[in-house]
This record gives sequence, structure tokens and C-alpha cells, in this order.
Amino acid sequence: MVGLKSDMHSELLSILDYWSVNTIDLKNGGFIGAIDYNDNKDYSADKGSVLNARILWAFSASYPFTKNPKHFAIAERAYNYIRKFFYDEEYGGIFWSLNHDGTPKDTKNQIYAIAFVIYGLAEYYAITKSEEALELAKELYKVIEEHSYDPEYKGYFEAFTRDWQPIEDLRLSDKDANEKKTMNTHLHIVEGYANLYKVWKDEGLKQSILRLLTTIDEHFINTETGHLRLFFSEDWVEKEDVISYGHDIEAAWLLLWCAETIHDEVLIEKYKKHAISLTKGAEEGFDTDGGLWYELEIANNHMIAEKHWWPQSEFLIGMVNAWQLTGDNAYLQKAQKNWEFIQNYILDKDNGEWIWGVNKDYSEIEKDKAGFWKCPYHNSRACIELLQRL
Repeated sequence: MVGLKSDMHSELLSILDYWSVNTIDLKNGGFIGAIDYNDNKDYSADKGSVLNARILWAFSASYPFTKNPKHFAIAERAYNYIRKFFYDEEYGGIFWSLNHDGTPKDTKNQIYAIAFVIYGLAEYYAITKSEEALELAKELYKVIEEHSYDPEYKGYFEAFTRDWQPIEDLRLSDKDANEKKTMNTHLHIVEGYANLYKVWKDEGLKQSILRLLTTIDEHFINTETGHLRLFFSEDWVEKEDVISYGHDIEAAWLLLWCAETIHDEVLIEKYKKHAISLTKGAEEGFDTDGGLWYELEIANNHMIAEKHWWPQSEFLIGMVNAWQLTGDNAYLQKAQKNWEFIQNYILDKDNGEWIWGVNKDYSEIEKDKAGFWKCPYHNSRACIELLQRL
């Protein structure tokens, strides 16, 4: 356990070092939109709001552990860039993407992205006490409540046009089902809200979190299988798709953290039970080599035989969380075995950071080292959570 904790400290520094050295865009401002598998920087790539929000969160959340002024400065850079370029002054949302020069590209309001900006802003406020950052977070929270919340069926709609009109394509990515309500977006709204509540004890915000956790309990958690239901219509008709082991284990610990943040004892007890149920569900994807498989297609019971970086990060936290809840050392041993898998197959020991993942035969998946979805969030958070928990 001591070894795992010290490993997490050195790995956090390594992750931050990669992003500090490689991703600052000195040509166009902000951060480089993409770095490929071979560490080639693409200065012409679009800049994603999710990537920038996660950089803001990662460096803000890490600063209390590292006390490195460089990390503080990068958090500041991320905040200033989001405030100046991603925030839509006219309609009060967040642009989904920018061109490499900072001009708006895809101007839709994807609620998932706005939630991550709130998550990052709250963390930035915690280290800076910037009232401007807190006001922006509060404003974005109110914007989500005004436009995305469904007063009829409860829950939150996925996406809107720039001026908050209905939009046809609601998906986060091409692989997702085009449905109005998704587990992924709800999980990250409540995560962003809970982080905001840590620094802004607003009663209305607390009630929004409570309502969200109740909605997630009612619709997204399948207590019979220990898995999450992922996609729904407006009136909560499920569209069955995949079992996502990474999301199962992420939700296991993260939703309990949200309940603990608002100190609701009834929800805390409920989500402790859900944590163990979802952990056991996720363990169905745990391989003998210590890695966590990506997804299982429900319709044909077909395993997508890949092991991506981010489910490994969440599995680390989830196993330690389950150990804390139960005292069962088997969970801690699985965390250790998962870390060994990460060290053997996911860490890029030559260039830094984590690769996208490996296939069944351990050949590397040759996708971005940094980009729209490849961010310093899941892995830095695993390090931070284990530093706090062990």
C-alpha cells in the first residue's frame, strides 16, 4: 500500500510534466488541439472544450499536492483561455470546439462540456479564490438549469444549438446512441455541481444535486445486474446499447462522493450499496492480467476486446473505494494488479503520459496522446484520489 501511494505521487508529477512540456500552444495561444500516437504536435487541430476544461481541473486539483508554481500558471492559462475564447458572451454557453486560432468552430451547447467547465472552474476557484471564476461557474450552473432541465420527466437534455434551440444530433461522439438523456451526461453534471457545492454552499444547488442523485438512482442504475443503463428517450424509455465497465466503476465511487459532498445521510447509505453493486458489475470486465476490458455489446454479447487508459484509471479508484467501504483486502490487491497492468502496457515510458490503450494481443492502439478525448483528467484524478485515500 505504501508503494502504491508513492507510485501515485511520482506518476502524478510525470503526467503533469508531459502536459506542461508538450501541450502549451505558443503559436496560437492556449493548448495544442492534438498530439498523435508518435508525439507529433498538430498545431492546426481544433481545440475542444472538454480537453481545455479537463486541463483546467487537472492542474488546479494537482496544485495543492505539488505546490509547483508552474502548475498554478498552467491552471491560470487554461482558465484565461476558456474565459476568453470558449465562453459565449452572447448566449451564455460554451462552444463545443474552436478552430486552432481560437475562433468558434462548432458552436453547439453540449451540456456534458458545460458541466466539465463548471467542474474545472470550481477547482480553480479553490486554489485562487478568483470571484470572476466562481461567478462564471454559478452562471453556467444557472444556464444548465434554465435550458437543460426537464421539468416534466426530470433529468437533463443532452445538447442545444448555440442559441438554446433543439438540435437534431445530440451525441457526444459517433459511437453513442442519439438519445435525449444519457447516463454519461448526468454523471458529469452531478460531478460538476458537487465540486461547485464544495466552494459555494448554495441551497438551490444542493437541491439540484439531490434531485440528480435521485434521478440517477431511479433510472440509470440497474440493481439487478450491477451495471449502468446508458441511453434513454425523453420519457425514460431505455435504448439498450453496451455495458461500459469503465463507467460502472467510475459511477461506483463518484456518485458516493457526490452524496457525501452534500452530507445527505439517506443518499450516502443508498450510494454505498450502489458502490458495491456497481463495483461487482465492473469486475465482470476485469481480466486475469489486471486490465479492465472496455465494453460489452449487449445485443450479441460481444466483448470489445480493448483495454483503454481511462477505465484503468477509474478501476484503480473504484477498487480502493470498495476496500475502504468493506475492509476486504481483495479489492486492494486488484488495485495493485491493475496498477501493474498500467505500468506494463499503458504507460509510455519513453515519452511520458499514457497511451490510448491496447488490443487483446497487447498491440498498442495508435490513437492520440492528447486530443478531444485524451486529457490529463482520469489518470491524474486516479493519482490524486489514491494519494488522499491510502
